[in-house]
Amino acid sequence: MWRRFRSFDRSVQLLMVNQFAINVGFYMLMPYLAGHLSDRLFMAAWAVGLVLGMRSLSQQGLFLLGGTLADRLGYRPVIIAGCLLRTVGFGLLGFVDTLPALLVASALTGFAGALFNPAVRAYVAHGAGERRVEAFALFNVFYQAGILLGPLIGVALLAVDFRLVCMVAAGVFAALTLLQLSALPPCHNEKPQRGSVLADWRDVAANRPFRMFALAMVGSYVLSFQIYLALPLALGDDDAVSALFVVSALVALLGQMHVTDWARRRWTASQAIARGLALMGLAFVPLIPYGVAGAPVPVAAALACTVLLTLGTVLAYPFEMDTVVALSGGHRVATHYGFYNTVAGIGVATGNFAVGRLLDLGSAWAWTGLAFTGAAGAVAVRRLEWDRGTAGRYRLWGRPRRTSSTDTRL
Repeated sequence: MWRRFRSFDRSVQLLMVNQFAINVGFYMLMPYLAGHLSDRLFMAAWAVGLVLGMRSLSQQGLFLLGGTLADRLGYRPVIIAGCLLRTVGFGLLGFVDTLPALLVASALTGFAGALFNPAVRAYVAHGAGERRVEAFALFNVFYQAGILLGPLIGVALLAVDFRLVCMVAAGVFAALTLLQLSALPPCHNEKPQRGSVLADWRDVAANRPFRMFALAMVGSYVLSFQIYLALPLALGDDDAVSALFVVSALVALLGQMHVTDWARRRWTASQAIARGLALMGLAFVPLIPYGVAGAPVPVAAALACTVLLTLGTVLAYPFEMDTVVALSGGHRVATHYGFYNTVAGIGVATGNFAVGRLLDLGSAWAWTGLAFTGAAGAVAVRRLEWDRGTAGRYRLWGRPRRTSSTDTRL
């Protein structure tokens, strides 16, 4: 893994380390924010939900704007601006105690993510060239390592004071801001965009193969989110829930590169993505009998579900990120990522509401619905390839229209 990391361009290496630090800073604070608001600031549950919801809304709702800014202003300045904004937002969270101020801090934190997420992925895609799949696989290793380490640092600092957690998290992003100001080079593929922002958005939305792919992949985000929603509700034990996150991160860390290399030798991009989605859906099948019997889900069954769910995500993710770039044709790559993340965010919100309703009806309905979601997503992805092959309708999995040096065969 170290040799692979060293084989990439310096900018790609820096962005991988950057993503690791971003997740360390984020996850050392955010899992404990709700407890701080309710236990230390004595806020009502609705106010806690409003503050947390503001962060999610400002990030998911502004991904498209963040991607557009990255394409128009350049990846580097938008990444730096996002890290700087999160420095301010995290710092405020530790020192303000009124609802309006907390909402502002939460909004700044969310908008920061909307800025640097599409820009980082577009920059990695450009810097990796034809090694995009390998780069995104390694990128996910750094991503998961940050998720694993962040909460451990956060809980240690929380024993001292929540303000210390906020200050250390803000310090991480301040250090990232300075590091990227001094070490991250401009991306030479960045070119000024002409025309209006709305015209950019219309062009992206009019890209039918990309739009259909984004819709086909919504289910994967609904499924992966269930480690935060359905599985914790089924277990109802904090220690068991913590074990789910640790196992998920370890599976991704240890298995990502092996799974990606194995899949690249055997399957096309569409086959790998479809099999990943199918595996994610299959993860919930063993839980259905417990729902039918009305029995609690054993920890062992939940852990097995988590392993399969993570393996499916690990299998699909690098090929999924590569496909977004290829379908963009090398134009407005960050805007395409922003649009893609916005569609995923809307899908997760809608899907989580549906999962919650099914859980109210009985967990068997929820597990069955989630299994069907994975199967439907796999069929949808393969159907797009079939349409391209039989009717020539979508040039999705063959050779895309060549418009730039970043446009390569999937």
